[in-house]
Amino acid sequence: MRVGILCSRVRVEEKLLFAAFAALGVTVERFDERQITARVGSFSLPVEVMLERSVSTSAGLVAAQLLEAAGVRVINSYATASVCADKIRTTLALDAAHIPQPRTEIALSDEAALAAIERIGYPAVLKPVVGSWGRLLARVNDRDAAEALIEHKTVLGGVGHQIFYVQEYIEKPARDIRAFVVGDETICAIYRSSPHWITNTARGGAASNCPVTPEIADLCSSAARAVSAPNGGGAGGLLAIDLLEDPDRGFVVCEVNHTMEFRNSIDTTGVNIPERMAQFVLESA
Repeated sequence: MRVGILCSRVRVEEKLLFAAFAALGVTVERFDERQITARVGSFSLPVEVMLERSVSTSAGLVAAQLLEAAGVRVINSYATASVCADKIRTTLALDAAHIPQPRTEIALSDEAALAAIERIGYPAVLKPVVGSWGRLLARVNDRDAAEALIEHKTVLGGVGHQIFYVQEYIEKPARDIRAFVVGDETICAIYRSSPHWITNTARGGAASNCPVTPEIADLCSSAARAVSAPNGGGAGGLLAIDLLEDPDRGFVVCEVNHTMEFRNSIDTTGVNIPERMAQFVLESA
C-alpha cells in the first residue's frame, strides 16, 4: 500500500506519525503541498491514500480536492475538512444533528453584529469564521467594547472581517475538554486548564487526563458524524472535538478540528494517538 503524508512543515506530530507508520511496517512518503502543481485532467501522485496535515487550511483544502479528483483517498476528506474549517458550516451541521452548542448568531454588517451581541448578552464572544490556536478570539464584556471591536474589524477590512460570528460566553470551570475521535470511537480526552478564559494549549493551557465517560464518547462521536453526514455520512475520520462544561446544560460542543495537534496528549492520556491514527489510515485505504 502506498501512503503519503501531506505537510509543508514536519512538526512533532508529523514525526510521531512517520514513526507510527514505520512501526506498523509501512513506509510513508512525505509530500509538500507548496511543491504541488496540478494540470487538471492529468494530475496524479504515486499514493493510494494521503493523510492531510497541512499547516495552511486553504492549501490543505485545495490539495484535498486535487487529490480526490485524481482518485486518491484523502483523510480527512475534503467534504469533512471543509465543514470543520468554517465555523459557520460547523455550527449549521451540529445544529442540524441537534448537537448541543453555545447559542450562536451570524451577522453580515456592523449594525447587525451589535444587535446580535446585545441579544446574546454580555459577556459574548466574537470569533473569526476561519481560524485556529485561539487567535483573534475576543470576549466582549459591554457595549463600549462591542462597538470598539466591531469598528476595528470593519476598518481592518478583508473578507474574514466582514462576517461576524457571535457566541454566548459559557461560564465554564477554568478549563475545557479536547476529545480525540478516530473513526467512530472517542479514544481519549484531555482537560485544558488555564486561569485565562482561552484555554488552548497553544496559548499556555495545561493538559491533564480527562476520563472518557459514555456521555463524552457519545457526544463526540455524534459531533464527528454530524460534520460528515451532510457530505456522504459515516464517521468523520480523525477529528478533535472541543467541549465546554455549561453549568446548566452540561457538555456543549464548541469546535471540531480536522488537523489536530496531539503532542501534549499522548503521555497525558496514556493513549498512543499517532498509532491509532496510522491504523485508521491503513484500514480506510
